[in-house]
Amino acid sequence: MIEMFLTCLALNVYYEARSEPMDGQYAVAHVVLNRVADDAFPDDACKVVKQGYHKGKHRCQFSWYCDGKSDNPKDKMSWIVAQVVAYNTLYGYHKDNTHGATHYHATYVSPWWRKHYDKTVAHGSHIFYK
Repeated sequence: MIEMFLTCLALNVYYEARSEPMDGQYAVAHVVLNRVADDAFPDDACKVVKQGYHKGKHRCQFSWYCDGKSDNPKDKMSWIVAQVVAYNTLYGYHKDNTHGATHYHATYVSPWWRKHYDKTVAHGSHIFYK
């Protein structure tokens, strides 16, 4: 069970932030864990990552999960790093650098929901909110 939790967390880091600096990768991992801890979201990393997927609708919380592409990491080194980030985040070896954020978006987009949350921090090419 814990292995699947870590795998889902690592996949999200890999697909959402593998090109980001380490602070950005950790921030993405913390958002998933912050959602797990928040009653408004599912209580499992896999359920958080997969939330919103409905066949044909593609309204995922994390776009990579609904992009129709393979979810098997191809870049071995980035996959190893994502797994380390997931492990360190889950087991408390890295402090939450998002200040409790449950949402984020890339700097090059302006989602409608951003005005409904408080910006907490920016890491790499992502802006984080709670």
